[in-house]
Amino acid sequence: MPLEYLTRIATTPAPTFEEGERARLILDLWRDFGYDPELDEVGNVVLRVGPKDGRALVLASHLDTVFSRGTDLTVHERRGRLTGPGLGDNSASLAVLTALLRDLDPTKLRRPLWLVANVGEEGLGDLRGAKHLLSCFAASIGAFVAVDGYLGLAVTRAVGVRRYKATFVGPGGHSWGDRAPSAIHALGLAVTALYSVPMPASPRTTLNVGEARGGNSVNSIAASAELLLDLRSLDPRALEVLEERALNAIEGAARSAGVTVQIAKVGDRPGGDLASDALMKLARRAAESVGVELRTAASSTDANAAAPHGVPALALGVYRGGNAHREDEWIAPDSLDTGLRMLRRFVDLYQDRPVV
Repeated sequence: MPLEYLTRIATTPAPTFEEGERARLILDLWRDFGYDPELDEVGNVVLRVGPKDGRALVLASHLDTVFSRGTDLTVHERRGRLTGPGLGDNSASLAVLTALLRDLDPTKLRRPLWLVANVGEEGLGDLRGAKHLLSCFAASIGAFVAVDGYLGLAVTRAVGVRRYKATFVGPGGHSWGDRAPSAIHALGLAVTALYSVPMPASPRTTLNVGEARGGNSVNSIAASAELLLDLRSLDPRALEVLEERALNAIEGAARSAGVTVQIAKVGDRPGGDLASDALMKLARRAAESVGVELRTAASSTDANAAAPHGVPALALGVYRGGNAHREDEWIAPDSLDTGLRMLRRFVDLYQDRPVV
């Protein structure tokens, strides 16, 4: 069962941009099966098996979690569930992918199969690992499947995401002795203006200020303050309109407060159709074979990185659980075996397609 790998993976730290320790673990696990995976330029673990010729099916699970180094990653068992930070997202998926490789007979593959444990899916990682893989090898990839998410869920539409960091800068000073403009005042005006930006009822479009900070003491006029902004939409044009309005709101807030602002784009996840119809037919058949009903969703996953390249893509969940991105995230242990059987069947069905 995948469960034998889960605890080792989940208790190995892998904050975004610091995935090296977990990548080395995956390298060792896959080498123990007799394979020769490699570490690419950005830190992805990449293993190519099967025939050399033909376009590959890529199964990719991200290494990183949202938790900072120093977080207690102990896995607990409670009432038939396992709990722990990052246990599902994405340790469980990596465990299933590893078990798939353990059981694989590469001599029976009719098409190339690439297994990838990639960096940079979470937060400001901006799909760094998946983007790198696809920018280098899109012509060699026939389909990209992000093994990520809950069992019974398949992501077929990529939500476009733009992220910005805005840094407000003023002269600072003493709260009593000076009359200088405050960077925190500008930040407050910006947050108010951002949440006043009109949103279309359809397609779904969202705006979120996820972080805001500034200043250095209660009796100092803040010389700097910053926010992180997340913009999303199912429609590329709606996202462009929102982006323009949001940036104007930030710049206007800085002018009103009398400070300067520096705006940097820190994330750009491509959205759009993932050309997943053919893959979904196989995924449904694979899910039905293990008694799972598959439903579709729109989300932002590593599969987004395939959209600009025209590579058919999908994100496929392989475990049951909840509370993702929380320290009390949980999974149902027996679901990993079901997810493994479904993923194995999906690979078999993909391999059985006529070679053209």
